[in-house]
Amino acid sequence: MKSAFFLSALAVLALATSIASAYDPSPLQDFCVATNDPHNAPVFVNGKFCKDPNLVTAEDFFTSGLNIPGNTDNKVGSNVTAVNVDRIAGLNTLGISLVRIDYAPYGINPPHTHPRATEILVVVEGTLYVGFVTSNQQDGSNKLFTKVLNKGDVFVFPIGMIHFQFNTGDTPAVAFAGQSSQNFGVITIANAVFGSTPPINPDVLTKAFQVDKNVIDYLQKQFWVDNN
Repeated sequence: MKSAFFLSALAVLALATSIASAYDPSPLQDFCVATNDPHNAPVFVNGKFCKDPNLVTAEDFFTSGLNIPGNTDNKVGSNVTAVNVDRIAGLNTLGISLVRIDYAPYGINPPHTHPRATEILVVVEGTLYVGFVTSNQQDGSNKLFTKVLNKGDVFVFPIGMIHFQFNTGDTPAVAFAGQSSQNFGVITIANAVFGSTPPINPDVLTKAFQVDKNVIDYLQKQFWVDNN
């Protein structure tokens, strides 16, 4: 039963992404399989060399292992397993990728943004509290959209919006998400603001967040987890 639902969830993601316009530019050839070997790469497209089409095989469009849970033993209690152009070379120029997200009980995929992709997420196991925040509105506000998702529910996070998922249950949860880019990128808000290298001047953050400098010093000394 679980395997049947797993397959149906992937089918929903495949259908949804097939009828949507990708954010990445549309390709002008059948495919451009990425390669790191410039000697067999006559074309350079979007940061990746194109493999000689005569050397392309089915393996260039394949990966496995998404049935294996990710390790959620970290401070945030989640793990994101990405299937992007770095994992399937054949995704190069196709404007699509996929992730599996595992959540420990009460684990969170912290507030983050994808600079190059809209995300569509389907819950396979468990219950998630999800949401995203809009950009600054004319009245100075930022509107929050949230929803509690159960098994089989689907939610969309528009491109560039800060969003999150939180496992509200005492059992593990699993979700899959399609991304409208071959290389969607991730900016985890807390990591970027308080854990950058080199660190942002504390005076800047103290003024920006309107808190005592000791609070900023404390936050910058934390170990910020990358769950990707």
